[in-house]
Amino acid sequence: MTRDGMAEALRSLRPGSGADPAETGARALGVAGVAVSVFPMPSADTNGTRAPEPLWWYPELSLRFEELQFTLGEGPGPDAARVGIAVLEPDLDRVRPDRWPVLLPAVRQLGVDGVCCFPLGLGAVRLGMFTLLCDGRGGLDGRQLADANTLAAALTVTLLDGRRPADRKDDDGLPWPADGLHRAVVHQATGMISVQLAIPLTEALVRLRAFAYGSERLIGDVAEDVVARRLRFDDDGSGPRVPVGGEG
Repeated sequence: MTRDGMAEALRSLRPGSGADPAETGARALGVAGVAVSVFPMPSADTNGTRAPEPLWWYPELSLRFEELQFTLGEGPGPDAARVGIAVLEPDLDRVRPDRWPVLLPAVRQLGVDGVCCFPLGLGAVRLGMFTLLCDGRGGLDGRQLADANTLAAALTVTLLDGRRPADRKDDDGLPWPADGLHRAVVHQATGMISVQLAIPLTEALVRLRAFAYGSERLIGDVAEDVVARRLRFDDDGSGPRVPVGGEG
């Protein structure tokens, strides 16, 4: 039988529920945080890339973890999205250092102890990621794991429904990023770097990530500088530079 907390979490996904699905889900599952990120449908804004868009989260730490994974391009979320199965690491201290060599030290500074990521999709269709932050004191028990899979399945159905144009107009439902993408500036900057260096978009995104990591900044902040022409990538051996007069 579904517990009252899980019943509430499932109801929070319904249009017009008025509930915060992230906070409700975290409370029902008994975890430190919850986040859902989705892959936007291809458009001119995305430049054909598949960068996950944060949809909702609780608390703010969950969003910061999602941003860190995206900036570094490694972690349980990217792994789960690639292989299409859940990646469960409720105690990051037990993860081999060479698995996510860049992410693990940064995540410890962030204060995240454990993470479990569930891919959202149907067959080969990848819709997004459902991420749980754990307290590091042990893995999910059988009930928590079953509830997490139930909620992931419900999210998948909700997101599939949300891809219909009529549903995307309904502000009471779970929104699907189409216009005003959270990472739109990253897509724009990737396109600009691709032109500046005459390289494919995938390589341009790698360059952007590398510069963000090297400068210890979030990728979104660096992307804003590129789009505002405060930063330009030139392949002259000197790396990115600030254009004279701020124009690039």
